[in-house]
Amino acid sequence: MTDFIEKLKNAAAEFLFTVRCPYCSKVIKRSEYACCECKNKFPETSVKEYAVGGHICAAPFPYEGIFKNALYAFKFKCRGGYSKQLAFMIVQSVNEVYNGEHFDIITCVPIHKKALKQRGYNQSELLARDCANIMGVPFVQTLEKIKENKIQHNLKSNERAQNVKGVYRIIDKKAVDGKKVLIIDDVITTGNTLGECARILMKYNCKKVSCATLCAVIIK
Repeated sequence: MTDFIEKLKNAAAEFLFTVRCPYCSKVIKRSEYACCECKNKFPETSVKEYAVGGHICAAPFPYEGIFKNALYAFKFKCRGGYSKQLAFMIVQSVNEVYNGEHFDIITCVPIHKKALKQRGYNQSELLARDCANIMGVPFVQTLEKIKENKIQHNLKSNERAQNVKGVYRIIDKKAVDGKKVLIIDDVITTGNTLGECARILMKYNCKKVSCATLCAVIIK
């Protein structure tokens, strides 16, 4: 009887909390992070890019096709529930690129309070928190965005570095002192945003800053 009740609870959970593939929206099992068709499209190796300042950035996907669509839905279509599934792939990429390196804390690129109010969540923070849970590393909010700036992807490459200057500041200097930090964002393009965040963290005596994103724009 107990087994029957447990199965009934599981069935009810499946019905009430439908889980979908982040990349195509098909219904999948709660234990899965993507459907079989989309898994077959996953790259065999991670993307390795560099943020400004020479900080390595690991990403599981190029910013194209189903991966770009998943990120867009996650960020702009209230699909915050995809976070854990997407974070799973980021963690795999981090383990591959950094060869199992240990991090003291995981943090994220912050967004301005106005954008947070409009969107309801910071997509990078959701990813960072889930990565931290999966990796068993503390999540710490180390930076805040104190100034609104223009959207990076709307700017020319030579304008992006200036666009992020003076935008972020440290929250707690002691939290990063001597720490190896992994900073998470949703996508890396030219690497100016992550580079500026890393620069501030290093300014306050971070031992090392590494980066990871869901997607990376491949500059050919």
